Amino acid sequence: MAQKIVVIEDEPDIANLLAFHLKSGGYDCFVARDGKKGLQLIQSERPDLVLLDLMLPGMSGTDVCKAVKSSADCAHIPIIMLTARGDEVDRILGFELGADDYVIKPFSPRELMLRIKTILRRNVNILPKVSHWQRDGLVADFEAYTLLVDGVDAHLTPTEFNLFGEFVRNEGKVLSREQLLSNAWGYEFEGYSRTVDTHVRRLRKKLGHYADWLETVRGIGYRMQRENQAD
Repeated sequence: MAQKIVVIEDEPDIANLLAFHLKSGGYDCFVARDGKKGLQLIQSERPDLVLLDLMLPGMSGTDVCKAVKSSADCAHIPIIMLTARGDEVDRILGFELGADDYVIKPFSPRELMLRIKTILRRNVNILPKVSHWQRDGLVADFEAYTLLVDGVDAHLTPTEFNLFGEFVRNEGKVLSREQLLSNAWGYEFEGYSRTVDTHVRRLRKKLGHYADWLETVRGIGYRMQRENQAD
């Protein structure tokens, strides 16, 4: 069965271009021209991924992202934001709300398709070899892409889960922001250091009182405490 992608884009030329490449790539594509209709499509179709423009009539892309990520039924759906080059503030806000990636307009369809495939593939090669991992109240299933925090699903996005898996795989090692961008995202990511910082901050929030296990190493990056170091 073909994977489903919802495109929320108000510019007809861009929407048609995206639909053409997605259908040519074997995906089922659903297009909405405003945020409200796009959110309705996401709720009804439960797609495998969403391509979301930030500047939309009626309901902004950031509001759509917030609504999706606050829904228990849709929070797991990865979102790639489509942004203008000057929308850095909106991109950071989108990351804060749970978006997984962004592509700057004008974009290369080939690059966009690569990013879509990478996120949908959820490349297990960058995750730990074990299928299950547990420490105290954290229980990760690397086959089902789930993380339980004291028995409650943390509803990690694919990017957050890959990031968590990278920390688990390199327990006790300091990882630079560049390493995390390359490994957790699964490809060379055209981002900023604050992109990593935003995702780590979001991951910490979902880890609850285990957040301190992810340490900031000033001037370098982050590391996960070894088990015998954590409280």
